[in-house]
Amino acid sequence: MIVWLGGTYGAGKTTTARELAEILPGARVFDSEEVGGLLRGILRDEWPGNFQHWPMWRGLVVETARQVLAYTGGTLVVPQTVLSEAYWDEIEGGFRAAGIPVRHFVLHADEGTLRARIAGDVEPESAAAGPWRLAHLDAYARALEWLRARATVVDTAGLTPAGVAARIARTVSA
Repeated sequence: MIVWLGGTYGAGKTTTARELAEILPGARVFDSEEVGGLLRGILRDEWPGNFQHWPMWRGLVVETARQVLAYTGGTLVVPQTVLSEAYWDEIEGGFRAAGIPVRHFVLHADEGTLRARIAGDVEPESAAAGPWRLAHLDAYARALEWLRARATVVDTAGLTPAGVAARIARTVSA
């Protein structure tokens, strides 16, 4: 099974994914950004501004997850923002074609809470990504309509990542 954690950039997906992998039996985190990093190293002269724009990223995420699950079984927790419905259709369709069930969750908080979290994130990598994350809040707001229709939205305001993970674990296990 795939447990896909979406939401805007800076919503706490990676932290929640780690927490979730600790409490779901047989779960591990699959950081699909690493697939993007691999491709960026290979295609450095063809950078489209976001690795998700490369069709091969979407296909490789599905195929890598399929291969890992065939080898390990269990559950992969994927913390990845996808704001393009067409890209999500491709990814979800690939999992469906491979016979892999997907549970899609969107970690959501109001804009004020998101801005405060992004501003308060002092980890070097996260702090450097702050302006980029803020620049994508409008795209997230535009994507929220289709995300609400296609995923389980979890309001994270007032919850710790462990609390969000526990809520998702209960839903997945039900």
